[in-house]
Amino acid sequence: MTQATPHQSPVSNPLDSIAPLLFVALWSTGFIGAKLGLPYIEPLTFLGLRFAIVTVLMLAVVALARAPWPPAGRAWGHIAMSGLLVHGLYLGGVFMAIGHGLPSGITALVVGLQPLLTALVAGALLGEKVGPAQWVGLGLGFSGVALVVAGKVATVPAGALAGMLLPALVALLGITAGTLYQKRFCPSFDLRTGSVIQYLPCAVAMAVLAYATETMAITWSGEFLFALGWLVLVLSLGAVSLLNVLIRRGGAVNVASLFYLTPPTTALIAWAVFGETLSGWALAGMALAAAGVWLARQTAR
Repeated sequence: MTQATPHQSPVSNPLDSIAPLLFVALWSTGFIGAKLGLPYIEPLTFLGLRFAIVTVLMLAVVALARAPWPPAGRAWGHIAMSGLLVHGLYLGGVFMAIGHGLPSGITALVVGLQPLLTALVAGALLGEKVGPAQWVGLGLGFSGVALVVAGKVATVPAGALAGMLLPALVALLGITAGTLYQKRFCPSFDLRTGSVIQYLPCAVAMAVLAYATETMAITWSGEFLFALGWLVLVLSLGAVSLLNVLIRRGGAVNVASLFYLTPPTTALIAWAVFGETLSGWALAGMALAAAGVWLARQTAR
């Protein structure tokens, strides 16, 4: 890496400013894709099919590009484990929560605890310092997310809420542990071969679980095919690749804070696509979440 002289300023990579915003925009559409596709297929079957298609596509890319594989052994294990946590546990929990009737907004709120949970353990695991201003930013971000989705909590019967929340909590633990694990043990790998190593065990795990617990029936429709294609190409290939780049380039708390922007962005997309209403509190929450993320990332650099 070329270092700046006293008379030069470091050249910033445009990706450093574009990638976080693009990641949030793409990642937020995952809840919309799940809502579109799940009426036609069960959650684990949906994910198993999605992961299998991504694995086949990336194997073709690897073969055409002759992309390098990581050294055999421990590196493969670390990359595979990060994939099982980030894709398997996180997406499995999200899809099962939404599939069992938990509104996507409440699911997003539960997963929205991730930046705070990450900050609590990042110091011990990664040696990252979380300053007072960062804690303020993380707190503001979560408060904003809570305002965005507060109106949806009342739509779930109290007696059914606890059971629906369990897979969402699994998703929270999966994405938190996965990003920390990847930052600690395998922050840098070829995105093409690394995707194969991450998605293949997830596809196998989902197929086994779906066979054991679901009918694996699929109602083929144009809406389902659109949702599947979107989740494969835009989410699993586009957004996840950006997430891997962000984990490689930034601190764990820095990256985790971006997840506060997912529920507000999802709410905006749902307003545009499904005509869902946005209250004044929700709009205020979006502004608060954005301010919190800005503060957390300013002090995390």
